[in-house]
Amino acid sequence: MAFPPEFLDELRNRITTSEVVGKRVKLVKKGREFSGLCPFHNEKTPSFTVNDDKGFYHCFGCGAHGSAIDFVMNTEGLSFPETVERLAGLAGMEVPQERPEDRERAQKRAGLIDVLEAACAWFEEQLRSEAGKEARDYLERRGLAPQTVKAFRLGFAPRQRGVLAKALRARGITIDQLLEAGLVKRGEEGPDDLRDYFFHRVIFPITDRRGRVIAFGGRTLGESKAKYLNSPDTPLFHKGRVLYNLARARKAAHDTGELLVTEGYMDVIALAEGGFPAAVAPLGTALTEEQIGELWRLTAEPTLCFDGDAAGQRAAFRAAQRALPLLKPGKSLLFALLPPGEDPDSLLRGQGPQAVRSLLEQAQPLADVIWRQATEGRPADTPERRAAIRAELRDLTRTIRDPELREDYRQEMERRFEVVFGYAGQNQGRGGGGQAGPGRAGGRSGRFAGRGGRGGRRWGAPLDPLEALPIRRRRPDDLLRPERTEQLLLATLINHNSLLIEFVEDLVGIDFVSPDLNDLRQALIDCMARNAELDTEGVKCHLSKQGFSGLLAALLAPEVYVHGRFARPDASAEVARQSVLHILGVLRDRQSGMQRAEEARALAAEMTAEQLKRVQARQKLQLEEEGHKVDLDRFEAMLQTTVDKADS
Repeated sequence: MAFPPEFLDELRNRITTSEVVGKRVKLVKKGREFSGLCPFHNEKTPSFTVNDDKGFYHCFGCGAHGSAIDFVMNTEGLSFPETVERLAGLAGMEVPQERPEDRERAQKRAGLIDVLEAACAWFEEQLRSEAGKEARDYLERRGLAPQTVKAFRLGFAPRQRGVLAKALRARGITIDQLLEAGLVKRGEEGPDDLRDYFFHRVIFPITDRRGRVIAFGGRTLGESKAKYLNSPDTPLFHKGRVLYNLARARKAAHDTGELLVTEGYMDVIALAEGGFPAAVAPLGTALTEEQIGELWRLTAEPTLCFDGDAAGQRAAFRAAQRALPLLKPGKSLLFALLPPGEDPDSLLRGQGPQAVRSLLEQAQPLADVIWRQATEGRPADTPERRAAIRAELRDLTRTIRDPELREDYRQEMERRFEVVFGYAGQNQGRGGGGQAGPGRAGGRSGRFAGRGGRGGRRWGAPLDPLEALPIRRRRPDDLLRPERTEQLLLATLINHNSLLIEFVEDLVGIDFVSPDLNDLRQALIDCMARNAELDTEGVKCHLSKQGFSGLLAALLAPEVYVHGRFARPDASAEVARQSVLHILGVLRDRQSGMQRAEEARALAAEMTAEQLKRVQARQKLQLEEEGHKVDLDRFEAMLQTTVDKADS
């Protein structure tokens, strides 16, 4: 809706920016301005200011800037018209109706909302009635608590056709209103033959941003071909513009900065019960441009949670492709692909909220999904096939409208292409071809490339995304990052079961920095203590039953192997063993160093400055003599020697 300029000017004059901002931010008066902690980023020292004279807020930390209208839109996820209406109410102003037809349309919409509210209340009544027992049993089997059913206003449409129309007409609602609201459709027996649009279904009310019922979704309890059915398009409802649970998720998304996008009603409800209230779902269609825009009003990087089956991966690819033209600096999507056969609802019921949290923490950026889309299942053993992959990557990045972001994506895809395929070009013709499976992008590269015989593999053998990164291209400290080191150790031991048996006692004396990985370490120790005969798959199965499936999926993902190919299941056994020995040494040194540091801090509190200097000098000399400096080049050389021996 367009508002007259004079109305907007009057609105700005009646409201003060500090009054609007002060409802969400604790402001302190400082001269002619106000100061507080910025609501748009985490900070401990106030860098957020409000100036009523100039009519704007500004954050010197993150650059957020705007008027009172901008503030409400950005913090509450409202559209411009909704924001103006909200502020006009605070200012005691009546929002003008520009034209008679606009006023008529608004009145008509309000009437339809009343009709749909009456229908929603009737569906709720039916769920509580004797006829609704079948629906109640279904919801109970799905694990929904009574308070959840009430909070989401779930209902039931009886098996008998026409009962809703009859009930609402008895309340004075006209046939035209029922038709326009999408609640009934005409039958073939004349104008009075009205058929309820929903029958024998569990009903899920669909609301707008403000929580007003605008449509319904229904899940069949019978043998209907359409398992789920949404209301038809109406003056209030267009399924490509609406997200299920948007009204409830808005505040939670603003408070946490987290927003999850799932595939269905039950996933959203299950997530809310499991402690993830900021969850929404599209209505049976792939994400549209309008829906992506809605998501970005709530958070900069919403996480799309798709089922781990082929259909879920296709949905992820479609969403990524749809989002590319819309990307802006700071606005993107994250992708969390669930284990095969799982959806958020089943994962929560089977493994609990921690499994979902672990999955979200390992969500992939959009660039990774685009890379997989171009390389997955594609042969890459000839120049022509590699050229086709490169062409597709370029075609995808060209769709990005923002010029700077488009160039950044182009460079990123070229970098990945060079890393994965660049060395393959140098080794062309040495060995057989491979397939680019989830990023199976072609030949092996770097020092380990093109080696046949024992312990090696032919050029062109399948590789996971970016696994062709040679060790020398990693940052020198990648292997030494505490969490990375712990990941590689556990991945190697799980993938090489004989090593797990050999080194399980060594794991007992080491505490990991990462709490999650430390829990997995202890579970691994307990597993081997109970049954040392388990093979790799048996260990994985046991750990999954203990609630570690999400963490295992992240631990054994291709992205981890980028930092240490010795952890791969197909790595040479001797290379894997030498790597474990080295990493255990690194971890022991780290733990000893931490212990020495703690002892030093305790002693320092009791020492004089002169005593402290003498102790520090002795410690330095001792460390130099022990030679505990980690030399990655020496380690790589050792691994290379081991591989060369195996090849010969």
